[in-house]
Amino acid sequence: MSFHSLIRTFAPMIQIETIVSIVFKGMMIGIIASAPMGPVGVLCLQRTLNKGRWYGFITGCGAALSDLFYALITGYGMSFVFDYVSNNIFYLQLFGSILLLIFGFYTFRSNPVKALRAPSGNKGSYMHNFLTAFLVTLSNPLIILLFIGLFARFSFVEVGELVSNTVTGYVSIVAGALLWWFLLTTGVNKVRSQFNLRGIWMLNRVIGVIVMIVAIVGLVITCLGESLY
Repeated sequence: MSFHSLIRTFAPMIQIETIVSIVFKGMMIGIIASAPMGPVGVLCLQRTLNKGRWYGFITGCGAALSDLFYALITGYGMSFVFDYVSNNIFYLQLFGSILLLIFGFYTFRSNPVKALRAPSGNKGSYMHNFLTAFLVTLSNPLIILLFIGLFARFSFVEVGELVSNTVTGYVSIVAGALLWWFLLTTGVNKVRSQFNLRGIWMLNRVIGVIVMIVAIVGLVITCLGESLY
């Protein structure tokens, strides 16, 4: 078999492996960016408990759209300095892991109950719930720092990437975020009678621990000069 025949044989397998890797990275970024119980997370829980599961999920959809906006800004900005990123990938992954560790610790220590608002008797439309969640998330540009850390940790920005792969990556970020909001609202809706303020606090602590574990694993992998991603 000739060299060109081998290339034609294995090219589809390589492409599939690349797409699977991109989808995995994107979904991990989307989930980790959405999971901590910040103002929009608490808002999502409140609406799930007070208005119903789908109001909570629509709130998460609004947050996911805002996350996509900041993810695009982060990716577009990092693409301008890709040569620097490529030449300093070790230090950037180290920085990304440390930033995630700090973020996880902050999440663990924070008390999301303080962000609770007095429940409103008016459910409002789905569009109203969507837009308010979008604006609440959009009002926090510091999330760009989290995306920088995640993009660096998962080596998400690559030069010369096919447009289809780039689109797949960002769609995967949204899919990861939506998966998180769907699972969260579904789970909370099923245990709504037992879910209380302590449940919100404990959930945030668990999320903080998970993010710290991901960060520590990333630090170990980086220091060993390897990458699982």
